[in-house]
Order: sequence, then structure tokens, then C-alpha cells
Amino acid sequence: MIKKILVPVRGDGKGDNVLAHASVLAHRFNALIEVTHCRARPEDLMPFGVPIPEMLRKQIVDQSYEIANIEEDTIKEQLHVLAEKLDLDQTGTKIGSAASVSYVEEVGRQVDVIRRHGRLNDVIAVARPDRDTKLGANTLKAALFHSGRPVLMCPPVDKTPETIGNRVVIAWNGSSEAARGLAQGMEIIREATEVSVLTSGLDSGPGTTIDDVLSYLALHNVDAKAVKFSAGRNAGAAILAMCAELGADLMIMGAYGDSYERETLFGGNTQTIVDRANLPVLLSH
Repeated sequence: MIKKILVPVRGDGKGDNVLAHASVLAHRFNALIEVTHCRARPEDLMPFGVPIPEMLRKQIVDQSYEIANIEEDTIKEQLHVLAEKLDLDQTGTKIGSAASVSYVEEVGRQVDVIRRHGRLNDVIAVARPDRDTKLGANTLKAALFHSGRPVLMCPPVDKTPETIGNRVVIAWNGSSEAARGLAQGMEIIREATEVSVLTSGLDSGPGTTIDDVLSYLALHNVDAKAVKFSAGRNAGAAILAMCAELGADLMIMGAYGDSYERETLFGGNTQTIVDRANLPVLLSH
């Protein structure tokens, strides 16, 4: 059961959208959202390898503390207002019985904070990275590769979806990443009203057929249907097109079967979806 969702924030303007997406899941499962603000350490702001006079160093440290305090107060105020709008309990008295939110201030690099906090959360919610500005790529990478938890990638939208997990699409290719995605997304899959398993009709790995997947889901009381699609030259784009055709409000998939660096450099199915997805995607690696 999904009972705890991590939302790491860093004052980049993407946190509100991610929290809004996370709140949809939180209301579905009466989960606690832990908003973790990653506060930079003054030493991380120092120019590397450049000698700095002690007076200047002290000024940088003092200013960094002032800026961090202002940013923290601003984020807390924004969180309070948004939590009220999203009907999230902030008192701490309804944890486990209603959608709730808490706030944690953590000093350090965001990737390290995600490693530390992410491993004890059921889902980590992050913004879909902006490839042009490079914002969010390291956050997604840290969550996927260093937490062992599924990652809910939230697309930039003007209006938060009313549902996440009612109409689920499972992208299946028989890989270990796809199997992990299926297992980690099972709580959501069980609660869905419609489940579709996408297959290109190609070999899904030794001993694994689409019928095997449907039989496995049936054991979990999930009545799923197989949907074949033509991958063509760009399977990622074809998968997204099928999600739109099926009216999916969530896709579940394994991520980066090839190395992250290879897919980022040369392109790949996962990278296409990370770059273009316009629906929430639950990623597992």
C-alpha cells in the first residue's frame, strides 16, 4: 500500500506541480506526502580551486545563510497555501487516515538528500526534466538509480489531473526493469478500473509472453487486456501515442534498460518518454 510519498523541492518553480500530482495519489491511498527542501551548504557555493580571502569567504557564508532562510520561509508559506488548496491535512493528526503533508528541511546536495530520504518512501514524485534548461535531470537520475523506489514523473500541466491510476497502461517488453515496474506498481494496478498491457508483439524475453503477463495479473485479481502496437523506428513515441488513444492517466514502465548515459546521448525509448511524456509516468529501474 502506498503510504508515504517523497516530494523533493529546491525552489526551481517545479515543486507546486509535483505536489499537486502527488496529492492525487495521496487522496487515493490516504498517504503522507513528505516535502523535503534541499538546502545548499555554504561550502558547496564556494568557487572550486580558487583561493578566497577569509573576509570574502565569511561574506559568502553569511549571505548564503540569509538567502537560504528567505527561501525556506517562502517555501513553507507556499506549501501551507497550496496544501490548503489541495485539501491536505497539515496538523499531523490524520496521518494514515487521510491525505496529509509534512515538511522537512535538509542540508546538503539534493541528490544526497534523495538517496537518504527516498529509500523509506513508497513513491518519489519528481518533475519531468526540462532537457533544454537541464533542470530536473539530476533529480530524476538520483531518484531512479539510488533509491530503489518507483519514481512518479510529473509532466508540466496547466491543470492537475483529476485522477492518476484509474486507467493504467503498462509498457511491457519482458525486461527486468519492466518486471520491477510491474511489481512496484501493483498497488496502483489493483486499484485501477482499466488496465492495458502494451506489447509490440515481438519476443518479450525467454519464457515470457503477453499471455503470461495477463495470467500473472489475473492472480492479483486484475482483469487486464493486451494491446498491440507498431513500434516502428521510435517505440517511445508509439507508446505515448497509444497512451493518448487509450485515455490513460498513468503509464507504468521500466526505465533505462540501456545505460542512462547511452540513452541520453543517442536517444532511446525511455529518454523519448522522459523528454515528451504529457501524462504521469511511474518509472522503475
